[in-house]
Amino acid sequence: MILMRIENEHERRFYEIEAARQQWTCRQLQRQYGSSLYERLGLSRDKDKVLRLANEGQTIEKPRDVLKNPLVLEFLGIDEKAEYSETDLESAIINKLSHFLLELGKGFLFEARQKRFTFDEDHFIVDLVFYNRLLQCYVLVDLKTGKLKHQDLGQMQMYVNYFDRFVKTDKETPTVGILLCKEKNDNIVELTLPEDSNIYASAYSLYLPDKALLQRKLAEWVEEFEEEHGGLPY
Repeated sequence: MILMRIENEHERRFYEIEAARQQWTCRQLQRQYGSSLYERLGLSRDKDKVLRLANEGQTIEKPRDVLKNPLVLEFLGIDEKAEYSETDLESAIINKLSHFLLELGKGFLFEARQKRFTFDEDHFIVDLVFYNRLLQCYVLVDLKTGKLKHQDLGQMQMYVNYFDRFVKTDKETPTVGILLCKEKNDNIVELTLPEDSNIYASAYSLYLPDKALLQRKLAEWVEEFEEEHGGLPY
């Protein structure tokens, strides 16, 4: 009944594929549809890959494929206007870990919180450490409750370098770093990081997004691509 109510054919096919592959319960399917998963994934990708969502579902081939913008964390129960620390946010995520793993997406396994490592007698701590079995790599997540700064990106770059050099095995792929922040500036991210960086910034939201607004944005984006290229690639 949930799937039958989805009018957009491409969107409906996407949820059909993902519900079957990931064995979502009705409640999980309803939550993913309500949180606009299809639109968020579409807007996080290159325009020429939007149609693949309808034909193939969410394919994980490279680190960028796991990103959603924003991540929706309404299940944490934190009021949007409340004052909270990064520790509060981390604790809320751990308490709702199964929900957070579902929101992160495919192939994620939780390894540790507050992962400590020492280098040249200095101690460093990564907020959350995951492993993605599809990409076969570590995924480091740092939480920021405010605006993302270039220093945050530099710190994550150091964390990723450490894991690549001293933790990952030769059979594993390079470590991915994700900065989960309340507010980000894409220009700062692009200016700070090299083009081949394996570090990404994603905003998070503590409430369900406006589905109609995201649908309009995605439709406008696809329409622009069709005008530029004479249609979508099949």
